[in-house]
Amino acid sequence: MLTYIYYILLYSTPVLISPQTSEIELKITEMEFMEDKSRMLTLQDVSDPDFQARFNKDLNFVPQDYNTNSAYWVKLKLIVQESNPGYLLEFFDQTIDSLSVHIRHQSDSVFTSYQVGDMLPFKEKPIAHKNFQIRLSQTGNYLVYFRVVSHEYADIRVAIRSYSWFVEYALAEYYLYGILYGMILIISLYNLLIYSAMREIKYLYYTFYILSVGLFGLAVDGIGYQYIWTYSPKWNQIAHGVALFLIIFWAILFSKKFLNLSVRSPKINKVLNWVLGLRVALFLYALFFANHLFQFRNIELIPLTIIFVGSISVYKRGYQPARFFIVAFGFLFLGFILKALLMWSVIPFYILSYYSLHICFVFEMLFLSFALSDRVRILKANRDRALKRIISQHEENAKLKDRMNAQLESLVEQRTVELKEKNELLSVQKKEISEINSLLDLDNYRLRNNIKTIQRERLQNKELSYPEFKDVFPDKDSCLKALSKRKWSAGYECNRCENYHYSEGSVPYSRRCSKCGYQESPTTNTLFHGLRFPLEKAFYILYETLNKNSHTLTELSEILDLRMNTISDFRKRVHSRTDNEKENLNEIFKNLEDIPHLG
Repeated sequence: MLTYIYYILLYSTPVLISPQTSEIELKITEMEFMEDKSRMLTLQDVSDPDFQARFNKDLNFVPQDYNTNSAYWVKLKLIVQESNPGYLLEFFDQTIDSLSVHIRHQSDSVFTSYQVGDMLPFKEKPIAHKNFQIRLSQTGNYLVYFRVVSHEYADIRVAIRSYSWFVEYALAEYYLYGILYGMILIISLYNLLIYSAMREIKYLYYTFYILSVGLFGLAVDGIGYQYIWTYSPKWNQIAHGVALFLIIFWAILFSKKFLNLSVRSPKINKVLNWVLGLRVALFLYALFFANHLFQFRNIELIPLTIIFVGSISVYKRGYQPARFFIVAFGFLFLGFILKALLMWSVIPFYILSYYSLHICFVFEMLFLSFALSDRVRILKANRDRALKRIISQHEENAKLKDRMNAQLESLVEQRTVELKEKNELLSVQKKEISEINSLLDLDNYRLRNNIKTIQRERLQNKELSYPEFKDVFPDKDSCLKALSKRKWSAGYECNRCENYHYSEGSVPYSRRCSKCGYQESPTTNTLFHGLRFPLEKAFYILYETLNKNSHTLTELSEILDLRMNTISDFRKRVHSRTDNEKENLNEIFKNLEDIPHLG
């Protein structure tokens, strides 16, 4: 046995672990390995002295060279000069399907074998850690063979760590993971509370997106396998693929809603719809028929690129909340690119490059939260400006009202003086009093006609505010009467039996057929049929829509004390009418003789 160990150490360079060693990291290019394309070689085969010449170092080995249909045997020689407090042999890639580790100490006659991998339950790991560790508890020479089989690229890197350094490193790593997932949980709960308060679907999409990011991190880091789906190795094989799909799915929905792409960039919105449909189809196919497709992660750069370009396009068109969105998805885009470059060996492996996607996820979450709050800030500023305009308009209306009252008072005083003079003349001559009374009656008649003419002109010139409009149509009764006269202006005809004779119905201004008894309301078969809010408010919405159209939905909602959805639905009713129907409806506001208090 000693002769065999000596032979192995003589013809290959061992790794020396001195008492001062805290950590040694070995890449695949720094170790001797061979590819078993048949997957049939056993430990007895590869440990044979005649087989050792097939183990070689390949300094040019890159991730693209990894063959998922082969098994890889790696040989490692160790010399441990001091084992107190001991060392660990650690494998970084916790996504390896099957990892067989065979260790022989110089004092042993046989290999000690360990079988680990993410296809086995987590509890079977020698040490409860997200990575795979094997103890090296003795001093002396070690010969290690390990066999790697994985359905996707396996990062074959090994570290020899002292117990003290492992504890320090593991605590720091889990601490940082706790901060990351704590941020994800807090931001998710925060946006869920905002959604429950504001009922804006974009906050719910963002919550699901952040939770998907957390699920992806749990799957890739091995934390989920350790703490959540410990007894589900099958799910562990596809968890990262499902999580990555959910990230892209919710990212597309959130981006479409936040940027309002259907209005601001219809072409990009259409492209995203197609990409989303194709991505869903690919996901379902991979989930049920070809799980190996989940390893193609770089395809997610396509939808991320489209979203990034769309956000820039929307920002150039003046949508200010998109600025933080661009920065956020820029970080996410950068994270995926750095991860892809690391997998392609374009950039070297460092701590920052390995955790680049996690770091970019954190910055992306922060800037997306800034984007949502910035949008609320901009909306609040717009609302404040609108309120200032309303207050200013109210002040102008109050000033106009004061001027009108002053003019009326002046006219009243002037008319009072004239009446006094005429009364003095009437006391002298009764005949002149009679003539003056006639003239006064004529003046009053003309004044009433002038008021009606002014109201008609203001109504037809589209200048009435809602309080002035209420002077014309103050209640439901006046609206029903105007609607009744307009509806049956050409004469009454029963909708059922076509009879032309009728009597008054039980409902105000309704008509009952004298032949079949069918009672018809003025609102039946009209735009106002089935209304669930006051008829006089519906008249004003119709008048505003057909003539002025100067108020936004928000302003009309505050003026009429109605929900914006109610006003929007009634406006849609109006717009759905033909031009002739709209002109016929507009005639209601042009015939003031139909209004009782103005006729």
